Amino acid sequence: MSTTNKHTGKVIITCAITGAIHTPSMSPHLPVTPEEIIKDSLEAAKAGAAILHLHARHPEDGRPDQSPEGFAKFLPRVKQSTDAVVNITTGGSPYMSVEERAAPAAKYQPELASLNMGSMNFGLYTMLNRFKEFKHDWEREHLEGSRDLVFRNSFQDIEYVLETCYGNGTRFEFECYDTSHLYNLAHFADRGLVKAPFFVQSVFGLLGGIGTHHEDVMHMKRTADRLFGDDYRWSVLGAGANQFRIATQSATLGGNVRVGLEDSIWAGRGQLAKSNAEQVRKVRAIIEGLGLEVATPDEAREILGLKGGSEVAF
Repeated sequence: MSTTNKHTGKVIITCAITGAIHTPSMSPHLPVTPEEIIKDSLEAAKAGAAILHLHARHPEDGRPDQSPEGFAKFLPRVKQSTDAVVNITTGGSPYMSVEERAAPAAKYQPELASLNMGSMNFGLYTMLNRFKEFKHDWEREHLEGSRDLVFRNSFQDIEYVLETCYGNGTRFEFECYDTSHLYNLAHFADRGLVKAPFFVQSVFGLLGGIGTHHEDVMHMKRTADRLFGDDYRWSVLGAGANQFRIATQSATLGGNVRVGLEDSIWAGRGQLAKSNAEQVRKVRAIIEGLGLEVATPDEAREILGLKGGSEVAF
């Protein structure tokens, strides 16, 4: 992967603040309410996150909420309080329709939106081996239901998101959970429906996607290098305990990193992260320990070809 000489050695940190995988009973530190999402977002940005990847939740019980109204409760405050890039999910929850998932990004026209690049089994039920007690009825059902869950991201679904959002100047964090998803992205590039530079987020460690072995990481990078050459920017996220190891591997290979309580609720073995900022600080120390620098939000905008924070609709 290449960047311009101006930005060689700059690593973009994305922080995924809350997501739709973990449930409130798993950690008292998982942001649920708009106020908690705002607080964690601003602290993560201050710690060094150039991009904030955001989901909404129902404040009463923490269920995923993909209504534009749910996002309206925190988007303006985040934008007013930090210059970090705001990335709105179109993944939402695997239980939602693509129309529901795309609605917030379509309405608010962010600089970045996530876009899952293929359908897959999406197994969360193994977390029931660790977590036994739940405060809300939906939590156990959310995990148990994933035994028979296909996270639908058909070619038609992907086209729908592109058609709905691309005209707004929104660019995408292409979430690729396996090598087939990289080929799907290449298909859309060949059709001229997506434009370089592609921001490729390789996801490791979700049951149903590629694993977390260092050769899995290398295989995804080699495949992306072959398919996209200089036309992409690579980033990784490692689920759970693999978060910092895979982030370190990416940084050493010239890539970017994603951390956050969406992907892992841990700061170390058996140690819950007390905030998103704690994970950002930890990965920042790794990056700087490798002799690299953390990209600022404006550097991230330049590297990824984003339209700028003044061009969003929130």
